[in-house]
Amino acid sequence: MTRTRRLGAVIAIMVAVACAGTGCTVIPVTGPTTVNEAGSGDPLSKPFHRMIALPPDKSWNEEQTIRGLQAAMAAYADDPTVLPQYLTPEARAKWSASGPVTVVDDAFEVVPPPQSDELGPVEKVMLKGRWVARINEDDSYAPTEGQWDDYSVELVKSQGGGYLVSSLPNGLLLTNSDVARAYRPTNLYYVNGNSPNTLVVDRVRLRLKPTETYAQTILERLLKSPTSALQGAVTTSFPSGTKVQSIRSGEDRVVINLSGPLDPLDLSAEDSLRAQIRYSLNKNEIAKGRVIEIQVDGESYSVDRPDSDDDWLDATSDTAYYISKGAVHYMSKDGPAGSVPGPAGEEREGFQDFALSKDGGYVAARTSTGISVAALTQSGRWQEVMKGELTPPTWHRDGSLWTYDQRNSALLRYDPMSGKGPQRISSPKLTGLDVTRLRIARDGVRVAITTGQNTVQIGALTGGAAGIMLGNVHALTTIEGGTSIIDVAWGDDEHLLVLVRSKAGQVLNEINVGDGEIEGVPLKEPLVSVAAVNDRVLAEAKTDKSNQIMELSQDRQSWTTKIESGASTPLFPLG
Repeated sequence: MTRTRRLGAVIAIMVAVACAGTGCTVIPVTGPTTVNEAGSGDPLSKPFHRMIALPPDKSWNEEQTIRGLQAAMAAYADDPTVLPQYLTPEARAKWSASGPVTVVDDAFEVVPPPQSDELGPVEKVMLKGRWVARINEDDSYAPTEGQWDDYSVELVKSQGGGYLVSSLPNGLLLTNSDVARAYRPTNLYYVNGNSPNTLVVDRVRLRLKPTETYAQTILERLLKSPTSALQGAVTTSFPSGTKVQSIRSGEDRVVINLSGPLDPLDLSAEDSLRAQIRYSLNKNEIAKGRVIEIQVDGESYSVDRPDSDDDWLDATSDTAYYISKGAVHYMSKDGPAGSVPGPAGEEREGFQDFALSKDGGYVAARTSTGISVAALTQSGRWQEVMKGELTPPTWHRDGSLWTYDQRNSALLRYDPMSGKGPQRISSPKLTGLDVTRLRIARDGVRVAITTGQNTVQIGALTGGAAGIMLGNVHALTTIEGGTSIIDVAWGDDEHLLVLVRSKAGQVLNEINVGDGEIEGVPLKEPLVSVAAVNDRVLAEAKTDKSNQIMELSQDRQSWTTKIESGASTPLFPLG
């Protein structure tokens, strides 16, 4: 049967749409279970399209065989029986699907050997295109850049016609469309290792499965370790060996039945376990507005109601501040609102790079000799707490102040309540790097690090209070030469604003630190600095007349001037 007739038969039988390329069809899948229209109406599953791969056809040429092989890789997780049919017995014995998933642009090119070459029994075919991303074995998604041109497949002619694959790299090769169709960006929530009453988000790409609901896929993954970016920085409330036995829904509730070493009479971990489940479902648009009942071996363990009032996610104040002639001022929704009390609200020279502690209790600033701190009270006074060639200060949610000593290559932490001087914190991955800025996220775990003029890296504070260190450092973005990073600011616990200057002008990007997804923010005027908290973004803009404080609209499309002159450096607590 020809490819056309075969596809036509499958479409007629499956009532499906044919996918672009050779050797597959795509059918819609809604999952085995959905909740009814009562309550919030959202399903436990997300509709998606499942790819049905076809075995190789004896009439196919080299390119058709390769594209059929790639389609079989896209369907491998749902049906692993088709792909081996493309392989010789020797290749089947050697090839493994394990390892990172390579994601390439849809328009990848299949390059057969030149016709001028004297073709032997084995033909080497090259695949070229744009490398989009890598999905690691821990389900983390890592964007990549540049050309993808080192992937080769060896083909041999099959008895009776067509080709088989005799050699190929290990791991699955998916296109961008394959990932968009079968995977979902998913936020999981783990317990902060240094602050057990808060949660930390971990973003992964989860493959949707026709055999289970999206809710079950989420919870099954939540029972596993976090991604490498958060290893050692977060914990979980689920004892090892916990399993998801079932998830079912009624008119107003979702019932999750767990099994394992959870003791229904020991409620010490009840609150955090309930929070992990609720946020991991609700933040992915699952079971929103519904009661979530958690059972252990069929017995009720905990009930979480949609109107529960808690602070498991960061609740930092969105009170805005700004600087005028070295004095710290409050800023209302409409503009200036007066200076803060005490010396911090008085004009002074030589202070820059201001930072506010959680809830605005303290302000820190960099000077020519180090970093000084003042309480925002009438009796507060400026006191130099760290000396040296230091990066701009950044506050941790626990009340400690951090900076990097550039001359001595040392990460420093100062606790105003300890009565002691700054302590050195282990940061081996920063050794030898030109660290220019640190920004601790409001979750108290992630740290944005700018190195040189054009690189942003993300690390995590790991190890707990006794042996805390900055680890898990990895690159988030590197901009081209001739450009420089002006400022960075945390919007929320997973989004970082990065302000970049180039010869062509400025760019403000919001980057999801979990998967590297970038959303551009339009600019009206050149910016000097940015500050953000949740949905609010403020910036110092440089105009022809003076510097202004501007605020970004909620739809992220326009800016409104809040203070027309005499103001600089907008601030929010932390971030």
